[in-house]
Amino acid sequence: MATAHGASLRRWLFGLPPVEWALQQLRELLINTLKCGPIPQHIAFVMDGNRRYARTHKLETVEGHHLGFEALARVLEVCYKSGVKVVTIYAFSIENFKRSKYEVDGLMDMAKMKLVQMSQHGELFDRYGASVRILGDKSLVRPDVLEQVDRAVEMTRHNGEAVLNVCFPYTSREEITRSIRETVRDFSSPVRRPAGKRGFSETHVLRSLRSRQLSGIAEEGGLGQDALPEGRPSGATGLEEDDESSEMSEQDLDTASALQPESSQTSHSPSPTLKPATDSLSSPARRLRQHLPDPETLTEEHLDKNTYTYPAPPLDLLIRTSGVYRLSDFMLWQCHENTEIKFLDCLWPEFDLWYFLPVLLEWQWRQRREAGDESRQAGGVKVQ
Repeated sequence: MATAHGASLRRWLFGLPPVEWALQQLRELLINTLKCGPIPQHIAFVMDGNRRYARTHKLETVEGHHLGFEALARVLEVCYKSGVKVVTIYAFSIENFKRSKYEVDGLMDMAKMKLVQMSQHGELFDRYGASVRILGDKSLVRPDVLEQVDRAVEMTRHNGEAVLNVCFPYTSREEITRSIRETVRDFSSPVRRPAGKRGFSETHVLRSLRSRQLSGIAEEGGLGQDALPEGRPSGATGLEEDDESSEMSEQDLDTASALQPESSQTSHSPSPTLKPATDSLSSPARRLRQHLPDPETLTEEHLDKNTYTYPAPPLDLLIRTSGVYRLSDFMLWQCHENTEIKFLDCLWPEFDLWYFLPVLLEWQWRQRREAGDESRQAGGVKVQ
C-alpha cells in the first residue's frame, strides 16, 4: 500500500508544470550530450514486466500494458532524438500460441489494442521519419488483428529516416528456418552463366556439331572436301578459337544452329534434305546457358538477406527488463561478437531515460576504449 501511495505521490510531483519543464530541459541536455559520442545504430528491447508491474501496484493487467506502451513511446523518442536508426521490439512470441485458447485470444486482443494505440501515435513516427515494420509469421495472426497490422505499416510507409521493427509473432528459430528455406530455394533456381567465364562457350559447341554434321553430309552425298565451308576442314571442331573473337548473339545461336540430314533410303542422294536440328542442338544449347549456383559460394550474407530484419544494421545493443536473464528466442541470429546485452532489474513500465542513459553511456565508453586499443595496436605495428 505504501508503494502505491509513493508512486502516486511521485507522479503528482513530476506532473507539476515547473518540475515537468525542468525535467524536459534536463532530458534535452542529456540527449544532446549523448549525440556528441558514438550512437548505436540498432537497439533491441525485450519489454518484460508489464503484468508484474500491474500486480505490484494493484492495477488491472490492461493498465499495466497501457503504461508499458507509454514507456515505449518515451524510449522511442530518446532513441530517435539521439540518432538511433533502427529499434526492434519483441511484442509477441510464437510460443504464446501453445497456451490455452482463452489466453491466446486475450493476447491477440491485447496486441490489437497496442497496434491501435500505435496508429493513434502516428505523429511520433512522422516527427522523426520512422516507419513501422511487422516482422514474423503473419499467417498465424487473426484477420482482425492483421488488419490493424497492415494499417500501422501503411500509416508510416512514406517515412524513411528510421525504423521500428515490431516482432509479432516471432521466434528466432522460425526466422532462421525460414531464412535457410529461402536460401535453399534461391540456390535451387538456375541462373545464367556469366559471359566469358565458362570453359566451352555455346558458340564453340555449336560450331563443332555443325562442322561434324556437314562433314557427314558431304561424305554421304559424295561432295568431298570442296563442299565444306571455305577454310574449315572436315574434322575441325572450332574449339581452339578465341572465345572473345567469335561472340554471337543468342538469336544468332538459334538461327545458325547445325542442320541435321533427313534420313534417306539411298546413300548416293545428290541433294539430301536438310532440317534444323532444333531438338538435338537448340535445347542442349539453351541448357548450357544456365547453371545452378555453386553451394560452395554460400555465405552468411546469403542467409542474412533472407532474415526478417534485413537490411537493418548489425545489432549493437540488446536490453531486457524485469531482471530475467535469458533471450527467450529473440534476435539469436542478429546477436554477434560486438553486441552488448544488458539485463536490467527494473520493470518495463518503469524504464525511461534514467535507466536508459547509464546503458548508453557505458556502451559509448566501451566503443571509445576499443577504438583506443585499435589505435594503439596500429601504432605498435607501424613502429615495428
